[in-house]
Amino acid sequence: MTRPLRADSERTMRAILDAADRVLARDPAATLQQIADEAGVARTTVHRRFASREALLEALGQDMLEQMEAVIDDSRPETAPPLVALHEMSAGYIRVKSRWRFHDLGPTPAHGCVLARITAKNKAMFQRLADAGIIAPDTDLDWAIRVYFALLHEAILRRADTGAEPDVLAALVTRTLLGGLRGT
Repeated sequence: MTRPLRADSERTMRAILDAADRVLARDPAATLQQIADEAGVARTTVHRRFASREALLEALGQDMLEQMEAVIDDSRPETAPPLVALHEMSAGYIRVKSRWRFHDLGPTPAHGCVLARITAKNKAMFQRLADAGIIAPDTDLDWAIRVYFALLHEAILRRADTGAEPDVLAALVTRTLLGGLRGT
């Protein structure tokens, strides 16, 4: 079990990860020195927390996945009415993923646990939609989730273009998704 970081260490870690996101979006080949400069910390501070550039990239990916999992949990998918949970989850995904600048992170083996939990939670949410009769009971849930994330991606692009609010875009995603999955 890892020990929680002190508040100042947590702020430094957050500053480094946020700076890495911004700097790597501008220049995927950026150095740790450039990231440290953007974060307002010494390069040695970055190196104390991350043994290598790869370790920093892995931590950035882990942080992004944990943010996505928190979005799911905050939407209360097990207890909220399914449509409310879906809307909240959609708005949360749009809000969180719209802040990210660097997207060239592939999952690593270290991300497996979080990815497995996210996948299971998304599938459980879509199963609730099917069980409630909101989507057709024979819906291929894996396909539905892939379509859902494609719609979220388009909503994030629209937000970047228009500045539309996450709740408005979440309603659009939900309407579009459910219109296609209700069945006949």
